[in-house]
Amino acid sequence: MPRLVAPIVPPGSLATAPQPELTSPGGLLLRTWRPDDDGDVAAVLAAFADPEIQRWGVRDISTAEEASAWMRQWHAAWVAESDACWAVVRDGVVVARVALRRLNLTDGLGEVTYWVLPDARGQGVASAAAAELSRWAFDDLGLHRLELCHSVHNPGSCGVARTVGFALEGTLSDGMLHVDGWHDMHLHARLATDGTA
Repeated sequence: MPRLVAPIVPPGSLATAPQPELTSPGGLLLRTWRPDDDGDVAAVLAAFADPEIQRWGVRDISTAEEASAWMRQWHAAWVAESDACWAVVRDGVVVARVALRRLNLTDGLGEVTYWVLPDARGQGVASAAAAELSRWAFDDLGLHRLELCHSVHNPGSCGVARTVGFALEGTLSDGMLHVDGWHDMHLHARLATDGTA
């Protein structure tokens, strides 16, 4: 049945184009994951073995095959226009991951998510990657609203959200089930009309 409001981003905007490489002002490269690359496999395994990433995540990846499968799913998600994920690379080494999850092109919405490997924490990697991804999502893809959710017990992510210009909109009671139980979640958001962070 016909819609009264046109899609914010036309269907096919992702599926018909290659996933772009992005470069942050600080020199981080955001590129597609390489499931057959030993370095990418090692980075994914290291991430999912890290207690801090496990604390906020809901998934376990412990073999090279699982790591490769995890990376391959992102190409399918890009084609399906449901999610988009980038490896964040500094000096040729994967140091983080940044993604747009829960993409809804029709309504112009997406959620920014990320993790950072231990050796790269505290150096502004998450903020720089999230800022560049947000710029691309607004300026190039044409989304209208980006959200960023994190556990209320994760002050680091709250700092990233604020640094990148995501205003705190409220708290979602029991917003996500973690390994240790339900967590209230802070909901941050940024609009295309908010300007540069």
